[in-house]
Amino acid sequence: MPERLPRRSPLLITSLLATMGGASIYLAPLAAVWRTAWPYAVLFAVLGVAQLGAIVLVLARPTSRRVLLAAAAALAVLVVWLLTRGTPVLPGPSPWIPVDSVIGFTDSICAALQVIGVAGFGIVPVLRMVAASHGTDDARAQPRQHLRRMAGAVAVAPVTLVVLVATFVGFSGASDGFAGAGFPGGAVAPRHLPAGKRSTVEYCRIDGVPLAMDIYTPPATAATPGRGAPVAMYIHGGGLVLGDRKRSGLGASLSNHQAALFTPLLERLNAGGYLVASVDYRLTPAAAWPAPMEDAKCAVRFLRAHAADLGIDQSRIGVWGASGGGWLSSMLGLTHHQSGSGPYAEQSSAVQAVVDMFGPTDLNDFADAPPFIRFLLGAGIGTSTATRRSASPINYVTDDAPPFLILHGTQDEDVRPRQSVRFAERLRAAGVPTTFVTVAGTGHTLATPGQQPSTQEVTGMVVDFFTATLR
Repeated sequence: MPERLPRRSPLLITSLLATMGGASIYLAPLAAVWRTAWPYAVLFAVLGVAQLGAIVLVLARPTSRRVLLAAAAALAVLVVWLLTRGTPVLPGPSPWIPVDSVIGFTDSICAALQVIGVAGFGIVPVLRMVAASHGTDDARAQPRQHLRRMAGAVAVAPVTLVVLVATFVGFSGASDGFAGAGFPGGAVAPRHLPAGKRSTVEYCRIDGVPLAMDIYTPPATAATPGRGAPVAMYIHGGGLVLGDRKRSGLGASLSNHQAALFTPLLERLNAGGYLVASVDYRLTPAAAWPAPMEDAKCAVRFLRAHAADLGIDQSRIGVWGASGGGWLSSMLGLTHHQSGSGPYAEQSSAVQAVVDMFGPTDLNDFADAPPFIRFLLGAGIGTSTATRRSASPINYVTDDAPPFLILHGTQDEDVRPRQSVRFAERLRAAGVPTTFVTVAGTGHTLATPGQQPSTQEVTGMVVDFFTATLR
């Protein structure tokens, strides 16, 4: 007898969409995976060909054997994911870091899609066998068969919607920029950078992962003859789980650079002769804490190591960021005694000024935060009280910390203003020069029309603070 064919049911189509979506996520940053570890790039390419080939075969002629082949291909991707995540069994740097360069759990979205595919492919032949045993091809059974198909379509519809949304989010994150790593036109050497332009450099490679920095050099007319330029380094927000350094795209939206006044500050600082550096860092949970802080420290050491090439004064480096970026900026300023891992170990990671815009300072004080904020914190840092304490800036205050400017909106519900109030009090009690400004009429941003001080006034405060502290 000829092999019975499973119909192109809603469940089968959903399974095909799920595996195709999962494949698109790990294939999108293939070039970046090649930069990180080429054997994994070859493995991903082979898996992608196998998955897409199986999908085409099933669509062309959906036999039970081909459906099981598609299930096996999806299962192989899951096995690779399990062997290279968490505590990896396979050697080398994680191939999922480029996939997670914009959303720190994109690899988990990919794995979830493969699980949906494997489950669906496994159920399809079983349902077909059950239908065959009940004689659904009999003419009298046709009405019942149509009803079952309609009920199946209705039941699978929400799963299909989830699959499509997850595919869009995962692919958008994994394919951001230059195949996930974000080197537009290729990274350049940190020397002879054109004045008044943006250049992208690879500032560090930690655990085999290349990290990008955008350098905005001041115009030639703003340079001070005979003296290196001061530096303002920007660390993007996103709760350490979301976002990237770029000014457009999904990562920029998730980072909310507008809240940190990135563009107006970039323009004002560049015009004042500052070199502005904007950095990517490894996102959690793809890279466990303290990976983001280690990366930020390495960025500062990179700037010092290449001070002559960049034309900067290594004794005048300030840092700013909002939300998660403010959190990392504070940690950077307060843990200068800890050198961190990665290259340029002979250089200091200390900064001379910190601007913290509504950054968390006590990670154990989020009981009344919105659910999504608690989810990000749990996903990125975990639920351990000890771990959260070790990642809280308020626990690292010493009397030799650099000057701080802290800004916080009075209506912020994501990170309550009380965190900045206590942080400022702790800094002042230790004798650290600290300016604390509450901004009325705004929440988790400093870019709300009608806020007081206004966006323009806050921008001026930050510029004046850097001018005063980085003289």
